[in-house]
Amino acid sequence: MSTLALSLIVFSALMHALWNLLVKRSKDKTVFIWWMFVVSGGLLNLLLFVVPGSFPPLSFSVLLLGAAGSVCFVLYHLFNGRAYREGDLSLTYPLSQTSILYVPLWGVWILGERLSSPGVAGILLVLCGAWAVQLRQLSLAEVVRPIRNLSNPTVQAALAAGFVYSLGAVVDKAGVNLYPPFYFTYLLVMFMLLLMTLNLLRPPYRGRVMKEWQQSRTLVLLSGPVMMGSFLSFRYGLKLAPMSYAVPVRQVSLLIGVLIGVLFLGETCGRIRFSAALLILAGVFLIRLG
Repeated sequence: MSTLALSLIVFSALMHALWNLLVKRSKDKTVFIWWMFVVSGGLLNLLLFVVPGSFPPLSFSVLLLGAAGSVCFVLYHLFNGRAYREGDLSLTYPLSQTSILYVPLWGVWILGERLSSPGVAGILLVLCGAWAVQLRQLSLAEVVRPIRNLSNPTVQAALAAGFVYSLGAVVDKAGVNLYPPFYFTYLLVMFMLLLMTLNLLRPPYRGRVMKEWQQSRTLVLLSGPVMMGSFLSFRYGLKLAPMSYAVPVRQVSLLIGVLIGVLFLGETCGRIRFSAALLILAGVFLIRLG
């Protein structure tokens, strides 16, 4: 992986961790995420007037990839939301990160990517770090706790989130290979905003949209540019790097999230979270070598 690709993906991870922090501080999280897409989508429309050149011709393949990617990522948010609402975070979070298992497989089988031995070792270290970051204690029972009851709807939702995200990553990579990253990101955000808007038109959300704007206006305005930066930098990095490496490297956002919690939210780090962070860093180093 080139230095430029690594830098873009790490920057994307930083922005990803920041907008997730803003979501956690919001009141009505589903509505807040919609507002976030409204602001970031508006900024992308403004950038259309600044970016040199005109909008590239659209083909059916590009539109299909944009729509398919948006469906995958919206489903990822919905499955994650269901898992987090109904289950313990330490149970559901590691399972939602199982996309790191599927992504290298799809990269090799579908996209024809080649992985080096250091790269594979790095991916496995990142996976271990992502799994360990929410462990409550170091024991075999705690390590296998998330997968102990596969019939649990919470476990199934978290696993579905990881799987559907991995499919979205394949679509993402195909999209940025076929179409300029800025314009593919634009299509993806617009499609996702459309799907989220249709979801908010349902009766349970009546009256909640403006209420969330009134309660979290400042957070919304901050989160829009942050999300746009995360989306754009990741897809430019994805254009330059194998998908099998880019998605695991983005898990640096977990490490950044831990640092934000310790430095700004007064959270304790603990030996387990510190060790998990070291595993992720070691994995990213090996991926860089790979």
